[in-house]
Order: sequence, then C-alpha cells, then structure tokens
Amino acid sequence: MNHHHPAPVVTTAQGAVRGLRQDDGTAVFLGIPYAAPPRGAGRFAPPRPHDPWDGVRDATVPGPNAPQSERRLGALDMTPYFGTGWSRGEDYLTVDVRTPSTGRGGLPVMVFVHGGGFVAGSTRSALYDGSAFARDGVVLVTLNYRLGVAGFLDLPGAPANRGLLDVLGALRWVRENIAGFGGDPDNVTLFGQSAGATLVGGALARPEAAGLFRRAIVQSGNGRGAFTTEQAARVTTAAAELLGVAPHAGAFADIPDERLVRAAARLAGIDLRTATHHDPLLGLSPFGLVLDTQPAEAVAAGHGSDVDLLIGTTTEEGRLYLVPVDRYASSTAEDVDDTAARAHPDPARLVRTYRTTRPGASDGELRSAILGDALFGAGTRALAAAHAAHPGSGTYAYEFAWRSRALDGELGAAHGVELPFVFDLAHLPRLFGPAALLGPGRPPADLAGRVHGAWVRFAATGDPGWDPYDTDRRTTMRIGAEWTPIDDPRSRERRAWN
Repeated sequence: MNHHHPAPVVTTAQGAVRGLRQDDGTAVFLGIPYAAPPRGAGRFAPPRPHDPWDGVRDATVPGPNAPQSERRLGALDMTPYFGTGWSRGEDYLTVDVRTPSTGRGGLPVMVFVHGGGFVAGSTRSALYDGSAFARDGVVLVTLNYRLGVAGFLDLPGAPANRGLLDVLGALRWVRENIAGFGGDPDNVTLFGQSAGATLVGGALARPEAAGLFRRAIVQSGNGRGAFTTEQAARVTTAAAELLGVAPHAGAFADIPDERLVRAAARLAGIDLRTATHHDPLLGLSPFGLVLDTQPAEAVAAGHGSDVDLLIGTTTEEGRLYLVPVDRYASSTAEDVDDTAARAHPDPARLVRTYRTTRPGASDGELRSAILGDALFGAGTRALAAAHAAHPGSGTYAYEFAWRSRALDGELGAAHGVELPFVFDLAHLPRLFGPAALLGPGRPPADLAGRVHGAWVRFAATGDPGWDPYDTDRRTTMRIGAEWTPIDDPRSRERRAWN
C-alpha cells in the first residue's frame, strides 16, 4: 500500500465510491453505475437511476460489460479495440472516470463512446485507457451502453435506440456528479469513434440532449447512417422468428442474455434495401440507430448548432473491411461495381467519378474508397456541412492520413488507426507487429502527442488549432507525418454523394 497516495473517495448522488490513486497523482474510478442494471423487461426500457448504496462502493477493478459475442477481424489483431468479449454481470451500465485531481475543480470533461458495430466493445478495451487525458488536465469518462438486441432492436412496446438513451443517461449522470471528480459540468465534450461516433451524431440531433454537452467529436461516424423504421422492422421480424417469440418487448422480456447474443450474431446479412433506401451499413451490422430523419438532416434543421464540432475520417477507412479478410488485393471491377450498387442510386456514375479522380488506382483501392465513403465519408461530410451552415457554430474537420504498414503494408490509414494517437497510446507494445493495428515499425515520434493535444485543446477551448470548416472553404486538416490544411479534399467525389 502506497501511503503517500491515499485512495480517493468521491460521493455521488447514489453513494460514495473509492478509486485508485495512480503513480502520477491522477486518480481512476472503475465501474461506477450511471443507471440501474438492465434486467428482464428492464433491458427494453429506458435507463432508470441506480438504487443508492450504503457505505463506500469499491471502484478499483473493472466491472462487467454489455452482453456481446467475441469479435474477430480476419488476420488483424483487433483485441485492443473490441476487448476480450463479454465480462458477465448485470450491473454494466457504468462509467470509468479518470481525473487529474478530485480536489481541483472546473476541469474540461470528455465523455467517450466506444465503437464496435453496435454489437461489441466496452470500457475495458486497452485502447480506451484515458490516463493521458487525466495527465493533461482533462476529466475523462468512458461508458458502457446496451448493445445488440437489448440496445438497438426496434421492438414494439419498447423505446427505440435504447443504447443512445443510455449515452444520454450517462451524460445526465456526468452533469449531476462530475464536479465531485474535479470536472466542469458546463464544459463537456462528447466524443466517439465508429458506432460510437454515429451515436454522438445521434445525440447532437436529439432535442433532449440540449445542454448536456458543449462540444462533440465525431471520429469516423455517419450522419446518414440510421436505418428507417421499415428497415429496422425487417431485423425485428427475423430476430423474433429466430427466437420463436412474438415481435414485441413483452415476449422478449424472459429470454436470457445468452440467447439474445447468439441471435444477434445470426442476424448479419439480412437484405435491408427497400424501394426508397439503401442499407447505410452495407450489411456490416443489422443494428444501429433507427430514425426516420437522419442526424445530418436534423442538424441541418438547427439541432446541435450551439455545440462545437470536430469531425473527420481516416483516409482509407474501407481497408479495414477488406485487407484483413483477404478481399482487398483480389478485388475485381465487378466487386467495385457491386459495392457502388449497394451504396448509391446511380452506381455507374459513382464508379466513373472514382475512376476519373483516381487514375491508375487498383480495383482494391477503388472498392475500398467507395466502401469507406459509403460507410463514413459521405455521412461525415453531410454532418459537417449541416453543422457549418449555422452562423456562429464552430465546425472543424480532419482527415487522418498516417498509414499503418500492417498486413504486408496494405492496411494503411484504415478505420480505427487514429484511436491510439487520440488516446496517446501509440507506445503500447500490443499495437505493434505485422498483424497488429499499427503494424511493424514505428509512427513519427511526435504524432500521438500532437493528435492527442489537438483533441485536448478542442475540449478545453473549442479550437483544435486550425481554421474552421465552412461551407465555402471546407478546410480540412490532413494529419500524418506532416499536417497539411486542405480546402475541400476530393471535392468531385464529395459532390457525387450529394
């Protein structure tokens, strides 16, 4: 026991929690409940407050996470991203808090929402260790939310988008309790990556989220990524048939989590294309936000215009879904056409545009570029443009271009590659090697410090350190070994999606 660092205790609205003092003087609290455990029918209800507890609750060991299957991605080791699967326990609607000092006050707060296709991931994943944020004067909160069937299946008799309601519940917990951890409840930045970034976009568009956060960071999300209620109903029908019950919340109430997790894994691959809509997730996940108005459209109408926004993608998003599963180098012109057909009402025109703007590109490069824009790029640009159209809203754009040499040099600036830099974890041995996210070799020594520093600066001040994105100039910071501001990168491709 280190007597120089007594264990920190903070009293929350539900009761006191005891954390761990780190060697650098920062403190960490793990598994603090922000909502009641989702049991039985409660899995299909809005989150409700956790019961108070007596005495001091231990917050020194990682808690359970949301029910989920283990996720693998071909040859690439994605364990630092997805974690090691399901850590069982009912009390999993929790936050982890890392703070520079519980004694200080008024520090910027950042609340992170993890990715994982709406079916996997947790605060336990190695990539979300927020120690560097605490070291740099930020109170960092990471959260678990309901996943899969419990989080996102659109069930009659249940509110939609329960995983998003969990995120809003965690934000309400932050508003009420974060001052006790040294944070300023009026300076909260909500940020997320992938599915988590799409949830941040969803929160930006929700009227009831107004006042819960002041800034938002959307890393490789999709402001046009929501399913329509018609598409979601197909998934619900299929899930009910698989489970042999009626498609209603009441009929799902008694099904154990194990069976829901197994069913979720078997729902992949349903054709969600309708007469009027393509599948925004291109078959990658049957779960996501369900909204009849896309977040980009709600933001265009004025929602979230008082929130500062930092938004971007990686340069080669689509490679994550092709290279590790051996579908990149083997891509054909037919594959390029097929990807375009799943993503766009005029696929032939789309393919012509990409073949023109990328002369000499291989079919793998073209397929990856179209896939990345379909999943992230087009919806990111739509959300950025919608936000920037409101006078006085601070909008900043980035493109993360540093290329990982993983998987024989082909992984590149793929989806997820920016995360170790944002969290200043690009030194973790687990991330290096021929089949690890950052590949063999080492990135530029200062890259993680610079990226992490820009995110911290944005959270503290609303300005990451470059010119804002506006509808005339569309300034985008291209982040790599060099940092280069570019006006309207790939404008012809951007216009092809409008």
